[in-house]
Amino acid sequence: MRLPKTGRTKTKTPATGQAATAFINAHLIDPESGLEEPGGLVVENGLIADLGGHLRRNAPEGAKVVDCSGHVLAPGLIDMIVFAGEPGYEHRETVATASRAAAAGGVTTIICTPQTQPVIDDVALVDFIERLARDTAVVHVHPMAAITKGLAGEEMTEIGLLKGAGAVAFSDGKRSIANAQVMRRALSYAKDFGALTVHHTEDPLLVNGGVMNEGEVSSRLGLPGVPSAAETIMLERDIRLVELTGGRYHAAQISCRASLEVIRQAKAQGLPVTCGVSINHLTLNENDVGSYRTFFKIRPPLRREEDRLAMVEGLVAGDIDVIVSAHDPKDADVKRRPFAEASDGAIGLETLLPAALRLYHNQDIGLPQLLAAMTCRPAKLLGLPSGLLQIGAPADLILIDLTTPWVVDPDKLHSKSKNTPFDESRLEGLVLRTIVAGETVYTYAEA
Repeated sequence: MRLPKTGRTKTKTPATGQAATAFINAHLIDPESGLEEPGGLVVENGLIADLGGHLRRNAPEGAKVVDCSGHVLAPGLIDMIVFAGEPGYEHRETVATASRAAAAGGVTTIICTPQTQPVIDDVALVDFIERLARDTAVVHVHPMAAITKGLAGEEMTEIGLLKGAGAVAFSDGKRSIANAQVMRRALSYAKDFGALTVHHTEDPLLVNGGVMNEGEVSSRLGLPGVPSAAETIMLERDIRLVELTGGRYHAAQISCRASLEVIRQAKAQGLPVTCGVSINHLTLNENDVGSYRTFFKIRPPLRREEDRLAMVEGLVAGDIDVIVSAHDPKDADVKRRPFAEASDGAIGLETLLPAALRLYHNQDIGLPQLLAAMTCRPAKLLGLPSGLLQIGAPADLILIDLTTPWVVDPDKLHSKSKNTPFDESRLEGLVLRTIVAGETVYTYAEA
């Protein structure tokens, strides 16, 4: 089992002297160790003090008791791609509202992307995000810093200083670095500091104004398309640069079968390559655009059903490492437009887990493996101590009801923006309780 790591990264600090809380009558799932059994768990001073089958019916004397009623008790989710708005885009989202949405969705750690205004490309901005999170957020918040200054793709940021200040990874958000020499230098420099480079893989010249997946559906709708080759070509270039440099590389979101094959080959070569997929590309496809629904306009675009199935296959096989929400709030002014003119992006923090449970209910994947892609795997990539159930680990936990059906009502979501592709969708399963550093930060109102 993996022991918690220590380091410069700041997290929510548990209050000392907390009374112990015992969660009994739970179905424990720890994706890291493979533990799956009826039991219980004791939290003390923000850490897991004990867990196992011996606590299923019995709690330590003097502990506060929470009866889990047989529901799943698992590590809190870690979302690697979240646009949190601040600084500069507070009308779309704030760290506070994003954290409340995360808590309601069972996400106990969010990683903020750097495409803010100003861009998170300076130590002062990293410190600003950490202070803001400490003062306003109810979940752990860690910043990614930009790879290049101003996200311009030309001049590298001070990766070593930014990592020392608390940046957990480096990315240019939804911008791809077209200059191969800049990308090569960034990977080489990041390697010296053990830093993770997270890249959005889209060749900007091949995208060339496309607004949805290129193919029969885009032709029928009369919309300019984005070929999947735009993603695959950039990914193949990046893999070659990883071969040259040995730098740790993570493809932020892949969306098509051809990209999956590139990742498989890179891993077979033993290269330090990982990848993520958004919940949207696991559960939706290009046909959902339907009558020009702009909530389905995202980047990368929704692909063919064959590609969606390939993403599920890659997740099951372990070729895809993490699932992200790709939370990207947009206000009504930029979404209520003709499809070609609307901004891309969708919120996803509160629907990440319920939508992912579709794969479990369809028997596409087992629950521990599904949860691993949102807990222990992103924790390992980012060097975080959470994402597992283990004595001494942070008590970042979620209690999950796997079967309760509900309908997504955007007006009831905690995010400041309401651009969810799951608007009015019927989902099965929800979060009953979210615990961060031993303290309950969200409880389902009808639980």
